[in-house]
Amino acid sequence: MKILSHKDIMSLNIDPLKCYQWVEHMLHEKDKVILPAKTSIKPTEEIFYNVMPSILPEHNSAGLKVVTRYPSRVPSLDSQIMIFDYNNGKINALIDGNYITTMRTGAAAAHSIKLLAKEEFEKIGVIGLGNQARATVKVLSTIFQDKRIKLKLFKYKDQHKAFEEYVKNFPNADNIIVEFCDTYKDTIKGSDVIISSATYFANDICDNNCFDEGCLVVPIHTRGFMNCDLAFNKVFADDTDHVKGFKYFGKFKSFAEISDILSGKVKGRENNKERILVYNIGLSIHDVYFAEQIYGIATERGIGTEIDLYSPTDKFWI
Repeated sequence: MKILSHKDIMSLNIDPLKCYQWVEHMLHEKDKVILPAKTSIKPTEEIFYNVMPSILPEHNSAGLKVVTRYPSRVPSLDSQIMIFDYNNGKINALIDGNYITTMRTGAAAAHSIKLLAKEEFEKIGVIGLGNQARATVKVLSTIFQDKRIKLKLFKYKDQHKAFEEYVKNFPNADNIIVEFCDTYKDTIKGSDVIISSATYFANDICDNNCFDEGCLVVPIHTRGFMNCDLAFNKVFADDTDHVKGFKYFGKFKSFAEISDILSGKVKGRENNKERILVYNIGLSIHDVYFAEQIYGIATERGIGTEIDLYSPTDKFWI
């Protein structure tokens, strides 16, 4: 069994375009996988253990991701992924899940933007400027290298300044303009795409009239946009089970999964006037596929630590 640490994975310098391609590939194959619902164990109000299994028969891979949250820990969220050979049940690797979680989430958001943003979109409002937003913009800048993009960043502490410095290091930095916004309304109004990765909002952050005709809203963390559920023309999600418990689920004007667009079952954006909302809550098939691909790359490069679990090879008696 191979152990891949966060440091090991970062040393691989995975191309953001690969992350986008991995996300898209598994969305195309969603009807070929075994994807049980996530199990969440909450021993206290602040602590949780989320268990996310899936099996990818087409790739001879099975996996299990465990995400934990302890508020006193830095960072409070942590995750690990186990991957198995589906043919024989042998465990292949134990992999740190933090990079994978961040990049698959950002790549999924970028995929939704490429798929559902209106033609010639340019202005992107960004609320919440942590790693998820960084990953999203990093992947977007890779798949739209020649596109001129204006990032409207909601000012928070000094994160907006750090984010501006971050994008200056992109190969296509000359095509990216940064503007700082003082309010949520200023960030949202006039934006073709709105990305939110802020982890908590007590209430909806902006009235319906803040969201322009033809805009796309991608709330990576879902809070703050419940009014959009009722007002927007279409709502999409990565998985129906993720949103069927939402307060207004039965009242969406139109609902389908992202994979339904890719398979041709439903239409995505049909014109530049539709306001569209996308909830990508997170699919373990992405975690497992990312882990499988990273395991393969690391093995080719001789990166990681091999250990022997000394599992029994014959039936044994106690």
